[in-house]
Order: sequence, then C-alpha cells, then structure tokens
Amino acid sequence: MEGFAIELTSRQLQIIDIVKKNAPITGEQIAEALRLSRPTIRADLSLLVMLDYIDAKPKVGYFPGGKSSRGLGGGYLLQETKVKDIQSVPIIIRETTTVHDAVVTLFLQDVGTLIICDADGKLTGVASRKDFLKVTLGNPGAASIPVSMVMTRQPKLVTVGPDDTVLDAAHKMIFHEVDSLPVVVPCEGEEAIGKLDVVGRLTKTSIVKLLLDTEAQG
Repeated sequence: MEGFAIELTSRQLQIIDIVKKNAPITGEQIAEALRLSRPTIRADLSLLVMLDYIDAKPKVGYFPGGKSSRGLGGGYLLQETKVKDIQSVPIIIRETTTVHDAVVTLFLQDVGTLIICDADGKLTGVASRKDFLKVTLGNPGAASIPVSMVMTRQPKLVTVGPDDTVLDAAHKMIFHEVDSLPVVVPCEGEEAIGKLDVVGRLTKTSIVKLLLDTEAQG
C-alpha cells in the first residue's frame, strides 16, 4: 500500500489534516470544513480509511489511522511544516557594503546568498555568488562598487513568510531557480507601508535536512 502515498490528492491531504487536528470528527463536519457536501468527499473518506490514513468508528466519527505522517510522503511533511519551523539566521549586509567585503562575508559565513538591507534594516535586495561572479569577471574595479549596484531588487525579489508552508517555499525556489529565500514580515506603521523586515532565511539545504531527519526518525 505504500506506493499509494504519492497518489493522494490535495483534498485528501486536507482531510487527513482536519481529522488529525479535530478527531473525533464526523463526515459532515469534515465536509463543512472543506466547504463541500458530504457526498462529494464520500469516495475520499472511503479510500483514506482503506489505506489506513484515517479510521472510522460508527456513531463516533473519524480518527487518525495507523500510518504516521511519514507514510504520507515528503509532500505531506512539507505541506505540514511552516517556514518558521526550519528557517535559519539571515546573513545581512548593508547596501553600501562593497562587493569585496560582501564576497568575504559570503565565504566566511559559508552561504550562497546575502540578504541586503537599507540603513533602517529594511529589505532592499539579495545577491548570490552568481551575481558577484558576473560583476567581477573582467572588471578589476568591481571590488570597490557597492552591492546595491549588483543585487536583485523589487519587483524581481522573491520572498517567503514565516507562516507559509515549506511546500509553497520549495515551489518558489524551483520556479525562480534560487537556492534560498529571505523570510520576511511586513513592517508596522504607516511610514513603513510596503517595506519588509527580515526575520530569517530558508535554504534548500534546510528543506533537504527536514526530509532526511524525518526519514531517519522513522
């Protein structure tokens, strides 16, 4: 039955999550939580019971089944985990930092991307090893220019929020072909509308570690 794990639909994963958080729960309550009718999810419930992801008890309702979240596969784990659960400390430099000093920071901190903020500590851009390589090749004067001339800035900047799922973050990384994302929250106050505070960073390495650690525990 293990092979069926990858065949679960988004709605079936939602049902498992609802049961896990609210058991015991009736089929009608599950349907209401999904804003669907009971007949619409009847087949989903039957399949999940058959595969032992949920368990049904007459006149009581549904409970989590015998399979752990690990049995649902990596997709379920990434959907269940929030960015804030695995984010790491952001490596931040100022816009005025020179390319030379930025590259030194890059290697001393052993990271692939630097997060760049203005004098008030608000996010203005990111710069990767690839960005620095492009500007320094064949340009002897590049070392002294500020990173603000090199960085990727809005609207091309890709970010993620601490309460976003790791699955959504992973999709952003793949789509935009980046290895890490700044974790940000909107700044408070009228004067800070549209500005972002950096609270962390999420890397592909952190996501892979999450999957490997869970596999090892299983």
